Amino acid sequence: LTVLVGFLETVRELKLDPSRVRDYLGMMREQASRMHRIIEDLLTLSVLESAPPPPTDRVRMASLLERLRADASSLSAGRHAISMQGSASVDLLGSEEELASAFGNLVSNAIRYTPAGGKLCLVWHEGPDGPFFAVEDTGPGIAPEHLPRLTERFYRVDRSRSRETGGTGLGLAIVKHAVARHQASLDIESKPGAGSRFTVRFPLQRTMPAEAKLGGLQLGDA
Repeated sequence: LTVLVGFLETVRELKLDPSRVRDYLGMMREQASRMHRIIEDLLTLSVLESAPPPPTDRVRMASLLERLRADASSLSAGRHAISMQGSASVDLLGSEEELASAFGNLVSNAIRYTPAGGKLCLVWHEGPDGPFFAVEDTGPGIAPEHLPRLTERFYRVDRSRSRETGGTGLGLAIVKHAVARHQASLDIESKPGAGSRFTVRFPLQRTMPAEAKLGGLQLGDA
């Protein structure tokens, strides 16, 4: 907000040529858009923290995974190699909106922080203790001292890089609250120079067999 006010005062008080005015207006729009994203994320967090337990609606995982892959391809715009591993033979019980938001945040983070030419893999695995969804990337990785604090509000490993990529500093906090409301856990593995893996693990009681027309659908590479 301080930056936005500063731009407004500059445009009002100085005699600038039209090209400079356009530049300042563009920067003001960028700052206003960032503020809007922060407010939206804060409202989302507030709802997650105060809302009653999520419903136990069927969340069709085959459909959701395909949508996440399509969104990843769109966000990447050809800059990354995106693949998906897994076979969706179970669905989750919960809020599709909340789970789509949590998974989508993990996907968009991986795309924002992985340099062009890198790889992303979306993983769905069903094991004896329950299924998990994971996002793996070949980004720069994160030093171990930062890992315990990544889900804190506004915590940033690199403030300048976060501003460049358009992050609000709230995405992982949203993920943490959304998955906790589904009795799931978020595991983060990362090493500098070796990429990162974010895994959401669900208990068996949050699953049910997928419907026949979606059961066992194989998800191939993008």
